[in-house]
Amino acid sequence: QVQLVESGGGLVQAGGSLRLSCAASGPTFSSYAMGWFRQAPGKEREFVAAIIWSSGTPYYANSVKGRFTISRDNAKNTVYLQMNSLKPEDTAVYYCAARMEFCSGYGCYPAVWGYDYWGQGTQVTVSS
Repeated sequence: QVQLVESGGGLVQAGGSLRLSCAASGPTFSSYAMGWFRQAPGKEREFVAAIIWSSGTPYYANSVKGRFTISRDNAKNTVYLQMNSLKPEDTAVYYCAARMEFCSGYGCYPAVWGYDYWGQGTQVTVSS
């Protein structure tokens, strides 16, 4: 069974930074890409960023482009989300997810339904 465990969330002031980690494990873990999503109270889960394991190619939502950076460590099966210049509207539970299926372009990465495994989430709160 694939397991994804997020860590690194917390409370930070606006303008601050946090780094989230997502460690993947399982007997045959071999996903094509990893994604980060977030969900604020009363809102739908939304795409934040994704990265292809093999090439390291990143994809970002417009709302975080230039402020967030996704990266991966293949040897550790771990994906990171470096979040800088945080804003109160970034407050949400952040989830990492594994996509097993190949995707040829940006269009498929933001789709929640395209991911096969999800972590339990980590809370990020940005105070103003």
